[in-house]
Amino acid sequence: MHASVTEFDIRTWVRDAYADLLERIAFQYLGEHKETARRAGDAWLELTSGYGAEPDLRTFPAEGYDEIVAVGSIPFYSMCEHHLLPFHGHAHIAYLPSDRILGLSKFARLVNLYARRLQVQERLTHQIARHLDDALDPRGVAVVLQAEHLCMSMRGVQTPGTQTTTSVMLGRFRESDAARAEVLGLLGVTR
Repeated sequence: MHASVTEFDIRTWVRDAYADLLERIAFQYLGEHKETARRAGDAWLELTSGYGAEPDLRTFPAEGYDEIVAVGSIPFYSMCEHHLLPFHGHAHIAYLPSDRILGLSKFARLVNLYARRLQVQERLTHQIARHLDDALDPRGVAVVLQAEHLCMSMRGVQTPGTQTTTSVMLGRFRESDAARAEVLGLLGVTR
């Protein structure tokens, strides 16, 4: 972002873009709807707040702990980059520590950071896994996302409730069928 661009400028541009869009589709700005463009702009900025941010993934010594750490059912909301409609679901994450562990709240922070960008589920899954792999240098990482895409539920084929599952397995979880089965069992994910 250019140094002279302020948050006020960005909010104004987004609000004005929504106002223009609404006017072009014959939405009448009267009464209770006069704040729609501002509210929609604020929502858009919140939903895409993951750009330019990096999560603080401070790690701690593992102190001899060398078994799987699994965190499941982390809710997330993201925006499909193809249709600008939401998709939402749950992230299931596990890793096999080498000499560092991560504070448990950091998993949700990492998921939310990458989810707050225009996304495709496949890339979101990969970004979470790679970031954990880089930050922890573990013996294995497993990330599974399960989500409903409103671009499938509300438009197009209109099939509400359809779940898309993506996974990334790194290290031991990719190399060993037994380790993969164990981690998927711990995460409560069936194949």
